[in-house]
Amino acid sequence: MAGAGSAYHVRVGAEGDSSTAVPKLIRRSLFTGGRAVAATRLVALALSALACKGQTPGDEADTTRRPARDVSASAPGKYVPEVEEGLGASVAILIDNSGSMEERAKGDKRRKYIVAREAIEAMLASTDSFVARQPDFPINVGLYRFSSRVRVMVPVSRYNRAALMAALDSMPEPDGGTAIGDAMERARADLYRAGTFRKYILVVTDGENTEGTSPRRVAREIAQRSEGAVRMYFVAFDVDADRFEFVREVRGEVVGASNGDALRARLDEIYRGKILSEAVDVGETLPAAADSSRRDSAAPSSPPPPPPPSARKDTRP
Repeated sequence: MAGAGSAYHVRVGAEGDSSTAVPKLIRRSLFTGGRAVAATRLVALALSALACKGQTPGDEADTTRRPARDVSASAPGKYVPEVEEGLGASVAILIDNSGSMEERAKGDKRRKYIVAREAIEAMLASTDSFVARQPDFPINVGLYRFSSRVRVMVPVSRYNRAALMAALDSMPEPDGGTAIGDAMERARADLYRAGTFRKYILVVTDGENTEGTSPRRVAREIAQRSEGAVRMYFVAFDVDADRFEFVREVRGEVVGASNGDALRARLDEIYRGKILSEAVDVGETLPAAADSSRRDSAAPSSPPPPPPPSARKDTRP
């Protein structure tokens, strides 16, 4: 065994200098241990150490480094509607029902969740007059509440005042965290089942996200994958609107409301002044006129009027 160990020692020494040779402890084990298996294992360990000579401690500790990923090749594509889409507007209303909404609103004896609920009820009342004027124009409204989890009170569907009012009246007392991002994701999915080109997310909240997915990331993804088809509005109720600057970054809108009166005014500006009026401004009510013209063209044509007297031929003998 000593001869074999000496021969091995000569080969290793020939390959490297004394600073990188097999440690003395390993050589001593080879020459005095007398066990071939143990010697073999120690030799393998020594060779491995020599092979790693050029690796620095920093490179070994950093296990998070990975080759740059081609985001454009793996990024998800455009959202695909689950149903055929047409004219109309679909709105998902997201209401904060977290524990902080239990606090009293500024300058008001009522709690914030009650103030918000009544403001949304007043906002939705404007839908009644719009539907009365445009009965053939689809307006879909959904209602969602979020705390630590997201609850669908009314999925995005054809406007139903009774169902929406009943859902608002049945809202429980606020509790838990604030999962804004999760609520946005859920609402976005329902908007792509509603069947309209125009889609809106309207959020009423009094605080920043504390649970679930980051709303900043969700807002960016919605803006990118919808290619601007989903408009986002945030109403910062009794909280600094600048906390939601990320909404503006994706061409959404953020407004502040410090009390109940301001909340009603902001919601009316967004819902009646922008969401409902956009359809009229771009002429999306024209299909109703087109339908009437098609009905007129399909009706039996009346006989042409008689020619004026001056154009009649004189048939007298």
